[in-house]
Amino acid sequence: MDSNILPLIGMTQGELRNAAKELGMPAFTGGQIAQWLYTSHIKSIEDMTNISKKNRGVLTEHYQIGAMEYAEVQESKDGTKKYLFPTLSGKFVETVYIPDGDRATLCVSCQVGCKMNCLFCQTGKQGFEGSLTTADIINQIYSLPEREKLTNIVFMGQGEPMDNLDNVLKATEILTADWGYAWSPRRITVSSVGIKDKLKRFIEESECHLAISLHSPIHEQRMQLMPAEKAMPIKDVIELLKQYPFFRRQQRSEYGYGMEEQTSRQRRLSFEYIVFDGLNDSMTYAREIVRLLDGLDCRVNLIRFHNIPDVPLKTSNEGRMEVLRDYLTKHGIFTTIRASRGQDIFAACGLLNTMRKSQ
Repeated sequence: MDSNILPLIGMTQGELRNAAKELGMPAFTGGQIAQWLYTSHIKSIEDMTNISKKNRGVLTEHYQIGAMEYAEVQESKDGTKKYLFPTLSGKFVETVYIPDGDRATLCVSCQVGCKMNCLFCQTGKQGFEGSLTTADIINQIYSLPEREKLTNIVFMGQGEPMDNLDNVLKATEILTADWGYAWSPRRITVSSVGIKDKLKRFIEESECHLAISLHSPIHEQRMQLMPAEKAMPIKDVIELLKQYPFFRRQQRSEYGYGMEEQTSRQRRLSFEYIVFDGLNDSMTYAREIVRLLDGLDCRVNLIRFHNIPDVPLKTSNEGRMEVLRDYLTKHGIFTTIRASRGQDIFAACGLLNTMRKSQ
């Protein structure tokens, strides 16, 4: 791919219209390009057959499709696939495809490495090597062989989405706009450790689901697990979330929920909680989680820890995870134990790392 010629994927319809006008073409040509990209998934500008040959030639002088095929793929015994995609900067990111019956979820990355340096995460051990462009993010969907099978996308791969918010928002716009992939935003979940100012902007500018990385309800311990807690305490994040009615637990009257409440409740708020043996899996933590999340309409996903080198943490046993799940559910917080997928190919939660490939 010629690094001196700009990619078309990752551009919004408005940007494509402006680009067309700058090249002396009618603005509506930008809309045609968007359809060729996000509906037809073409490989070459020459495939844009409703654009004149002359204009295709002009477009080729300045732009290229920008799609980049995966460099490697590994398949787990459970059917999960981990793809290694190149980026425009010459680095690599990992993307995980997770089939499950009639559902298929894609876990996409938004950065090479991560600044957050959470103790339990391999991506954090890589350090931060740069944020992905919108083209890099979209390419993980555009160039995925199973693209047509996807039912859900989660921004839970490498990187902190709120630390690359402009490009993440632009990517979700392309995924949900009528001129783009036309997905419902309810098919997309974006995760965050809780960067407060960026989180506020995301909530107000996006309708996608939100997942907050919790992992401990206690400030001092969460700070040891997640250094970001020092600057962005989880209690402050919770207070921010409570400012938005669609995240607050609604009282049901004898007449049911109002229309506005029914609509707002469609947006899901969840908390990710990796359960560590002897660290955050006792009833003390269960009670603290209930206290912390009181008043929020949310769910909790309990996640098994997957061992990484030089980290003395271990996953909790199934029995304690079930007790934790049952206690939270009994106290009004719908809780699930997330199935671990792709562990044998290092594709499970917290295991993504491209340090060797990106150097």
